[in-house]
Amino acid sequence: MRTIKNLKATDGYSLECYFDDGGKRNADIKPYLKSEAFQWLQDINNFKQVRNNQYFVSWKNEEIDLSADTLWHIRKVVN
Repeated sequence: MRTIKNLKATDGYSLECYFDDGGKRNADIKPYLKSEAFQWLQDINNFKQVRNNQYFVSWKNEEIDLSADTLWHIRKVVN
């Protein structure tokens, strides 16, 4: 199972993800913000409080999380 080695939240509501297998992804989270479950993240300060839990990311509001596999598939490879 893929794990997240390093993570950075950007001002554009993306997560720069670096995985244990050397893969890199830039996951655009903006489409998720339309969902009621993710509305708390519309505040950029809340969004930037993302936590790397290796198999998933979460935020201060523990009800919000995304798996490493989901982040892997959201966007194409970062060059």
